[in-house]
Amino acid sequence: MIGVIDYGMGNLGSVANALAFLEAPARVLKGPDEMADCRALILPGVGAFGDCMANLRQWGYVDPLRDWMAADRPLLGICLGLQMLCESSEESPGAEGFGVVPSPVVKFAGGTGLKVPQIGWNRVRRAPDRADCPLLRGIPDGTYFYFVHSYYLPGAAGWDAGLTDYGGEYASAVWRGRTAAVQFHPEKSQQAGLRMLKNFVDWSQE
Repeated sequence: MIGVIDYGMGNLGSVANALAFLEAPARVLKGPDEMADCRALILPGVGAFGDCMANLRQWGYVDPLRDWMAADRPLLGICLGLQMLCESSEESPGAEGFGVVPSPVVKFAGGTGLKVPQIGWNRVRRAPDRADCPLLRGIPDGTYFYFVHSYYLPGAAGWDAGLTDYGGEYASAVWRGRTAAVQFHPEKSQQAGLRMLKNFVDWSQE
């Protein structure tokens, strides 16, 4: 069973529908007690960094998620789900993330014709020496995925798996051990996104 974490802020419907299309056993979790029945978790996120972390705490997810990742159990963060794995974000000064990825999240500077937020399709290419990332199996290098975000992870040593250019290169996918996350929305990225979610489903069973 794959658990999609519900904490009041996330694109749960689209993620759950994509998993249903893939015929992957999954359900939306209503609390951390239901994590025990899962072999893998998906942490989506829509909204502000600080609000999402506050909601995770209010719903009792923060410590169980820390324990889950410390035990190296499969987890996929989506969009803000990637950013919350980081130390902090310029979006919400003073709010702490999980700090699993040892880097802060910063805001796009904009200018030179680049709009903020970045909304639309952009390429994801494999980071050097990370061609074995399980999320990217069978996906051609430079494939387009769908993005909606104003803040980004510049990069983190040992974590960068996918790279995207938007006024400069940044980490659009991270992976270490059994923890992975993507800045884009695979559930909105058509066939490439479905392939990535299928890769996560398969990887969680290995």
